[in-house]
Amino acid sequence: MIHSKKEYIEYLEADRIAIGLPPETLSSRFVDLAVGGVLSFQRLLRKIEYYQNSKKNFGKNPYYFYLLYRFRKSQMYTGFIIEPNCFEAGLSISHPGPIIVNPLARIGYNCRIHPCTSIGTKAGYKDKVPRIGNNVYIGPGAKLFGDITIADGIAIGANSVVNKSFLEPNITIAGVPARKISDRGSKGLLINGFPLTNKSQEMTKK
Repeated sequence: MIHSKKEYIEYLEADRIAIGLPPETLSSRFVDLAVGGVLSFQRLLRKIEYYQNSKKNFGKNPYYFYLLYRFRKSQMYTGFIIEPNCFEAGLSISHPGPIIVNPLARIGYNCRIHPCTSIGTKAGYKDKVPRIGNNVYIGPGAKLFGDITIADGIAIGANSVVNKSFLEPNITIAGVPARKISDRGSKGLLINGFPLTNKSQEMTKK
């Protein structure tokens, strides 16, 4: 999670790299708008996290409520029901469309997630939510729910229903219910935005 200005800048850069957009310029903003404003949503998400986690009395800051207003509008525009502090750095949302993530869910670094995905609780429980590792690819329409753990490097196939833990890293799972189908994993299906490369780290210091 973001706890400082330095981490806030690092998260922004990691997300940009993971999405595959060029360094922020006027032209890159147009590119982002052309693909539905995904990066704009993620930048608002990270700024909300920065204020909530590192600013004292953020709830009394009028600018915070302005950011929150813009964030809620962006949620409506994109269809992303994603609350702060669920995703670590390197989040890559493929494009606008419905994505629902329980606020208590925790997802690691470099997650690539597609629309029509739900990450939620087990029926009848408020705190039985998934814990998802680093470098995980979540295909379109996947459903993950309950008190489950997904190991690092796993690829989850489209329309899969995942209701149990998968602790073996770097595999592909798919099906209803999901099961292991190969040893390939998420390599080649996502871009690792975090940890930052030396070049990226130099850019964040400017």
